[in-house]
Amino acid sequence: MARVRPFGRPVGRSAALVAAVAALLLSVAGCGSGGEPGPGGTPSSRPADGGGTGDRIGALFVGGLDGARGCTASVVDSPHHNLLVTAAHCVYTATNGRLDNLVFAPGFRNGSSPYGSWKVVDTFVDPHWTADEDPEYDVAFLTVDALGGRQIQDVLGANRLATDLGFGVRVSVTGYPNSSEIPITCSVRTLRQTDTQERFDCYGYTDGTSGSPWLTRSGQVIGVIGGYQQGGATDQTSYSITFDKRVSELYRQATA
Repeated sequence: MARVRPFGRPVGRSAALVAAVAALLLSVAGCGSGGEPGPGGTPSSRPADGGGTGDRIGALFVGGLDGARGCTASVVDSPHHNLLVTAAHCVYTATNGRLDNLVFAPGFRNGSSPYGSWKVVDTFVDPHWTADEDPEYDVAFLTVDALGGRQIQDVLGANRLATDLGFGVRVSVTGYPNSSEIPITCSVRTLRQTDTQERFDCYGYTDGTSGSPWLTRSGQVIGVIGGYQQGGATDQTSYSITFDKRVSELYRQATA
């Protein structure tokens, strides 16, 4: 693939500096709640709480828990109870095509997945993305195989997909930085980037957080880290395509 990391989000700084900044942010953020001021007044992320609806969010691995870890994904409500949502750049590149042999580890923490490893069996991305990685279509749906005879939504529940909610929505964003064995979260309001892209400002979202769901207080997912700059060139500003008919059409195809 185009980057050394198997998948994730790019950041405009050296790996050593990213690790140092991430460690600092996690130590500082652990003292308070999400949304507290960080450097320059921008909110800083904090370690995510375990259990509950947060376990619908997890990390994507290649092959298994001992394989490469990259992006974040989450369970989204679907008729067949087997659907995840993430960013398209996490699962498909123009250079290498579809990334196969992925597994999803919901609620991953400290090297273990309390709900098992769920094999990804199919990937749905828009043709605009497969043609030339158009950042306006950087979203993907994944189906996972049953585990122990049960579908993932029956085990964990699911967040509901929502579209056309506009900007200025309060969301909680939980993701898995590659530099940490636990997820981070931040509570912020979405901001307009363009008519079809939005953003939030919060420190700590480095490589691995691509695909992190943007969740409203009522459990609606209205974005995933991706889109412009594949989610952001720095750790303090993250992007998503605006969830609208582009996303609802892809969802329709994934659940047909």
